[in-house]
Amino acid sequence: MDEEYDVIVLGTGLKECILSGLLSVGGLKVLHMDRNDHYGGESSSLNLVQVLAPFVTDMPYVLWKRFRGNDNPPEHLGASKEYNVDMIPKFMMANGSLVRVLIHTSVTKYLNFKAVDGNFVYNKGKIYKVPANDVEALKSKLMGLFEKRRARKFFIYVQDYEENDPKSHEGLDLNKLYAESLARFEGGSPYIYPLYGLGELPQGFARLSAVYGGTYMLNKPQCKVEFDENGKAYGVTSEGETAKCKKIVCDPSYLPNKVKKVGRVARAICIMSHPIPDTSDSHSVQVILPQKQLGRKSDMYLFCCSYSHNVAPKGKYIAFVSSEAETDQPEVELKPGIDLLGPVDEIFFDMYDRYEPINHDNDDNCFVSTSYDATTHFESTMQDVISMYSKITGKVLDLTVDLSAASAAAEE
Repeated sequence: MDEEYDVIVLGTGLKECILSGLLSVGGLKVLHMDRNDHYGGESSSLNLVQVLAPFVTDMPYVLWKRFRGNDNPPEHLGASKEYNVDMIPKFMMANGSLVRVLIHTSVTKYLNFKAVDGNFVYNKGKIYKVPANDVEALKSKLMGLFEKRRARKFFIYVQDYEENDPKSHEGLDLNKLYAESLARFEGGSPYIYPLYGLGELPQGFARLSAVYGGTYMLNKPQCKVEFDENGKAYGVTSEGETAKCKKIVCDPSYLPNKVKKVGRVARAICIMSHPIPDTSDSHSVQVILPQKQLGRKSDMYLFCCSYSHNVAPKGKYIAFVSSEAETDQPEVELKPGIDLLGPVDEIFFDMYDRYEPINHDNDDNCFVSTSYDATTHFESTMQDVISMYSKITGKVLDLTVDLSAASAAAEE
């Protein structure tokens, strides 16, 4: 390990792995280290036994003994190894930045996707599907007659919009991310989701980095960042060895004195034996509960996937309810979302802090990512990645790609 690198990346969360892959492709010599023995960091996909570990500080089965009265997960949940439970559950916009990076780096060859079945919204105590086209707009119970007509006209306008044809613009400048994502795989939502869970994404970018010469070291304790007398980072020490570098990239946990707490996320992880009611038996859905409907300061998000995505045993569904925390009681705070799920086999509550960097990277050579938010898509995540890439390299990341390349990786 006693050699010099252009960049040392600490932590194998999704952001760090994407950056590691992009920097390696760009010709930089990268060393990537993690104190854990598995990829993914906060954005891991874990099996049932592993899922218990973040909620306890003792042996992994303690959660069951403490809250369920026995030392093993109940048999009706199925085999632990068949679970891939996302710790940061999010869908991917089918035409979004993450998909563009996947295509740009050819990481799509390591992954397979399924289109997400539906996008729903909570209104006056009920769940309604968000219209995906002009036909659904006319049938929607979310809108009155005149609103339906306006919505239908808008959908037709979006479908006919051509970026290079000013006549189709009708004087407007349309942001087509949502519309193009919706049309990408002709599903009921603008989202896609990888088979076997989101933990496949960090591993895919880790493979990319390795192909371009990146070096990976897992299960490395401490990972202490070393600074010179001017406060500039020059390396990382672990197990008595120091690797030198020009720049450090890491998640907030590796440099806690260079970040500030900006909020908390409350979440519930729920294992069920049925789809969410009133979602047309969908195996994968997003439901947004607007803050005004709940009398809150922030929206609440409901994310669901199932065994059809190879993240749970046959017949099982995994739902997540998350929101920016406004109290210290996630059980009470998340109840509006949990009440929409119907019967739940098991439920786990958790809260985690959100951090953002306060350092000046030009002064200390440290590039620290922000924590993941409560939203159910990756657009804010990718904004952070793209911004960090530009700061590290001084270059703008070109994401002009042929999006049709993703079609072969998507499973209908």
